[in-house]
Amino acid sequence: MSTPVAAAGPAVERVAVAAYSIPTDAPEADGTYQWGRTVLVVVEATAGGTTGLGYTYADTATARAVHDHLVPLVRGRDPFDGPALWVEMGKKVRNLGREGVCATAISAVDVALWDLRARLLGLPLVRLLGAARAAAPVYGSGGFTSYPVQKLQEQLAGWARQGIPRVKMKVGTHPEDDFRRVKAAHEAVGNGVELFVDANGAYSVKQALSFACRYAAVGVTWFEEPVSSDDLAGLRLLRDRAPAGMDIAAGEYGYRPLYFRRMLEAGAVDVLQADATRCGGVTGFLRAAALCEAFGLPFSAHCAPALHLHPCCATTADFRHLEYFHDHARIEQMLFDGAGTPAGGVLRPDLSRPGLGLDFKHKDAERFKVWAAAHPS
Repeated sequence: MSTPVAAAGPAVERVAVAAYSIPTDAPEADGTYQWGRTVLVVVEATAGGTTGLGYTYADTATARAVHDHLVPLVRGRDPFDGPALWVEMGKKVRNLGREGVCATAISAVDVALWDLRARLLGLPLVRLLGAARAAAPVYGSGGFTSYPVQKLQEQLAGWARQGIPRVKMKVGTHPEDDFRRVKAAHEAVGNGVELFVDANGAYSVKQALSFACRYAAVGVTWFEEPVSSDDLAGLRLLRDRAPAGMDIAAGEYGYRPLYFRRMLEAGAVDVLQADATRCGGVTGFLRAAALCEAFGLPFSAHCAPALHLHPCCATTADFRHLEYFHDHARIEQMLFDGAGTPAGGVLRPDLSRPGLGLDFKHKDAERFKVWAAAHPS
């Protein structure tokens, strides 16, 4: 491990981490998973009397990984040593496994450090990163397979009425019902709104090929994870054979740059997705975007809309859109002051607020807290 560089400015003096288990507002399910609670892991890093905020959607194991393995590395360090800290955090968890829990832990800490740096400078994060666009186009995302058809239609049509020109629903839990549900969704939003479907890897290649043709007939333009993202050959076959006008997308489970490079080298997707709460925070997200730019493909952000907004507005990649995911958007509106809502189909950073523009509502979140620790106490 490289020798830590002494802090030139205010050093990180305190890091707090907590996990909050928040019930969903209705049962949620996709093609391969179902859940009734979402765990939010919040990291707060303080230097010079200023606190930066980071978070991820994971589990209490992620909070413990931050506390046990990453906080001792970060405390006492200059928060502006971002690249060095990002590399060192990756090395620190080598024997634990860099992906999964450790990747989400690194992500939350990295976001907190970026937010801290911007706040210390009194800048919105997009100004520190360098703005490439003034706003991020969004798509409404939910349409869970656990929803009755009427609720599915109401949710998607509601986003359309708000001026969001693209919406996404889940498929794959009961394939025999999928086309009927997709057709009902199309009827609810009409021809003026793009319809996306996400199978979360539930289909076989032959199933996905069949459904791609049927979905295209009712206007579906985006087919996300039709097969497992680990099946790069299957994704490539679907990309080659999908109907014209339908994008094959994947990448949300990428934890580090090598994952994205392999997906791009395989020609597996029309649009690459990345999730800053999993792929190493703002640092990892921008690296994924740079890889996408190098391969000449469009780029899309997965979930956590309030966290992704500033980096999405900073990337110079061919940025397509940001997922306005129902579960995360609901939590962010509930627990973060400054979380915006789409207007005219886009989210805009509030340039009057420093950092990510978010303040965590500790009192409102207290009833959901399931684990917490701080260094020093």
